[in-house]
Amino acid sequence: MQQVWLLQAVVPSLVLGGLVAVALAFLPVGAPWMGVVVAAAVFVVSAVFAVLRYRSWSYEVREDSLYLERGVVTNVRTVVPYVRIQHVDASRGPIERAFGLATTVVYTAGSRGADVSIPGLSPERADDLQARLKQLAIAAEGEDAV
Repeated sequence: MQQVWLLQAVVPSLVLGGLVAVALAFLPVGAPWMGVVVAAAVFVVSAVFAVLRYRSWSYEVREDSLYLERGVVTNVRTVVPYVRIQHVDASRGPIERAFGLATTVVYTAGSRGADVSIPGLSPERADDLQARLKQLAIAAEGEDAV
């Protein structure tokens, strides 16, 4: 997953560097090489952030809930009681497919979209987690949410 997040850091740094190079090419001072400097700086900051993000990510399937902890600047801890789970998807975007990875997405009651995504899993592990969370949600039906 760390490689995927690093790859996602490359795209914005190239776009921003290109925009800066084009903008500076039209200015009287004309220093289009500054685009390379900006691209490199943005990439370094994004790469460090991706590594820190990877190191701070964890999840745990508990007896009564799914627990996630993540965040570099702000640490976020999420507890999803199984009784709140509506459905669970296993998804694979193009970059994830290229790296042989998948994401498990958990949708909960009362939300407009996915409340929790667990990225960086192997496709088999994502499918297993999807099936396990589905069974836990079915077993939790009828219990109180919190």
